[in-house]
Amino acid sequence: MDRYDVVVVGVGGMGSAALYHLARRGKRVLGLERFDVPNDMGSSHGVTRIIRLAYFEHPDYVPLLRRAYELWRELEVEAGEQLLHITGIVEAGERIYEGALRSCADHGLRYEAIDGGELGERYPAFHLPRDMPVFLQPDGGFLLPERCIVAHVNGALARGAVVRARERVMEWSETENGVRIRTDRGVVDADRLVLTAGAWSQDVARLPPGLAGALRQVVAWLQPLRPELFTPEQLPVFNVVLDGEHFYGFPVFGVPGFKVGRYDHFGAGGDPDAISREPTIEDEEPLRAFAQRYVPDGAGSTLALATCLFEPSPDEHFLIDRHPDAAGAVLGAGFSGHGFKFCSVVGEILADLALDGGTRHDIELFRVARFA
Repeated sequence: MDRYDVVVVGVGGMGSAALYHLARRGKRVLGLERFDVPNDMGSSHGVTRIIRLAYFEHPDYVPLLRRAYELWRELEVEAGEQLLHITGIVEAGERIYEGALRSCADHGLRYEAIDGGELGERYPAFHLPRDMPVFLQPDGGFLLPERCIVAHVNGALARGAVVRARERVMEWSETENGVRIRTDRGVVDADRLVLTAGAWSQDVARLPPGLAGALRQVVAWLQPLRPELFTPEQLPVFNVVLDGEHFYGFPVFGVPGFKVGRYDHFGAGGDPDAISREPTIEDEEPLRAFAQRYVPDGAGSTLALATCLFEPSPDEHFLIDRHPDAAGAVLGAGFSGHGFKFCSVVGEILADLALDGGTRHDIELFRVARFA
């Protein structure tokens, strides 16, 4: 029977980073992935993902983000390719604007406070309400999620890690000297277990009921009518609430089209295996309506639609902790849809927890016990 120092279940954004950091510390580590590496079945795909420093959700995220930026740059050097692109970020709307300002004040971050009219003068693609307060933060940008996963996995493999894809974990249990994992291909023993199963975390990580249900999300790529306005040099990433709905978007990069998405966090999470992956016209309509009203030069014909699965916790803060019922396991869950930017540092934290039982990073906000 195979035995490892640590087994990582789920080799997406978070799992690939945990695998990398464990292997970098000289551990014999195995990554088990139900699908392909990388894949488009969960939350860690879509060509581009936003990274932002002035975190409106809570100021406690900012120190983790500073470390995440450092680790992404280190990974770029090792991988020999750019993974993080800085465009600046536009943020506006209820909750977002005030929260971003609070993070800047608490952590001394650079920013500009302008209005929608000045925004449109600087970046003509935007047609936000002229008197709307708008926040500009120069450190925002985007990551390339598939390439980030590949870089983490390649770095782990180069250090002796093993990755087995198309292998589903059926169950796991603690033993006298570690953890035993049964998959659809066999049995593996390990000293420690890291659970990063994304939208499947509720069952795979054996979480208390209701902590990480899967939610279906759809993003669109639309053909710009004025392509010169939608390059990374001319269009910052954006994150805005308008008309009571939360939208985000990216310049054209990697594939044709201006990318726009909507955070649809309404309703209870469900079974990820029962959720339809096929986008529909109904999914496209709110994205197109937003673009036509507020970014009209980006609202040309649809080039692509894609579905991903979010798995937010009830308060939409992360779940990063030692497992409440298993001393040999640690978990990372509840990241979607604002987690990918943290993969590099969460991988470091999960390695800390698995090997040392604690971490120098402040993760009190993410403890599972807050839902007790």
